[in-house]
Amino acid sequence: MKNYWVAVFISISLVGNLFSQKHIIKFATVAPEGSTWLKVMNELNDEISKLTNGEVRFKIYPGGIQGDEKDVLRKIRLGQLHSAGFTGVGLGEILPESRIFDSPLLFNNYQEVDHITALLTDDLSRKFEEAGYVLLGWTEVGFVYVYGNKPITSLPDLKGTRMWMWQGDPIAEATFNALGVSPFPLSVTDVLTSLQTNLIEAVYTSPLACVSLQWYTRVNYMMDVPLADAAGAVLISKKSFDKLPENYQLILREKSKEYMTRLIGLSRQDNEQSIELMKKNGMKIVHVPEANLRDFRSAGEKARRSLVGRLYSQELLDRVENSLKEFRSQSK
Repeated sequence: MKNYWVAVFISISLVGNLFSQKHIIKFATVAPEGSTWLKVMNELNDEISKLTNGEVRFKIYPGGIQGDEKDVLRKIRLGQLHSAGFTGVGLGEILPESRIFDSPLLFNNYQEVDHITALLTDDLSRKFEEAGYVLLGWTEVGFVYVYGNKPITSLPDLKGTRMWMWQGDPIAEATFNALGVSPFPLSVTDVLTSLQTNLIEAVYTSPLACVSLQWYTRVNYMMDVPLADAAGAVLISKKSFDKLPENYQLILREKSKEYMTRLIGLSRQDNEQSIELMKKNGMKIVHVPEANLRDFRSAGEKARRSLVGRLYSQELLDRVENSLKEFRSQSK
């Protein structure tokens, strides 16, 4: 009888331990330690752990140590990772139409970005879930500008430049095709060396990334018109999300959205500060005349049309462009 009660006690203990196990969310990001991105993610992690009595927390793999975004997606599908912060490139691998946010020369300011994000969030959230992922919050890399070793104020200037292109990115390919530019496709890791050896003489990225990647040390001019706004998001696999109790799911959704919204604001500040830092180090901001800007906008519209059927539908593009027209008219 004694052995029976010992067995019962052990069984109860094992069951109790099973249900008290923590839900560890393995999260990957290319953001380096010390960055605003990581600081906000660590704060979010602390908040979620506190609100769930330590039952839910992230295990964060920073700095791209889990590989590029395609590697991370493969690991999520295998169950080796559960969640990640993605740029538009990774998001497009899951849901191609989400790359509408990265469309060339679509947005003029962040108010327009926020307007379209609010317009599409519900639809895209549902489609991410249908694809096996839960959208925890939007992020962004920020507005992307062109930087070069000579002033670029017109399409002919750009066409005469040895321009880099992110290898394998359909948005970049469509943009440069529409602009009439023959770029050099390279991985991000090869860009700095290619600038140093003069293989390329112009690049495009956000101000913060230009500073972080040290590209700004090899270029002298920044075009003042953004080519696009580079979007991002934090996703978790639906399979992992569904394992959480419902009250923890709600906490994770609400707090992730709250902290990612704050991160967007901080990222925009970081980008502005990066522009000032580059100017202090000799970067010259080049103004594109309005007459020349019309050529760029026309090329952007052509590029967006060329992506219909490849990334998104004509209906979605029309919905976004018409909503922007209405928003701009109201703003005026």
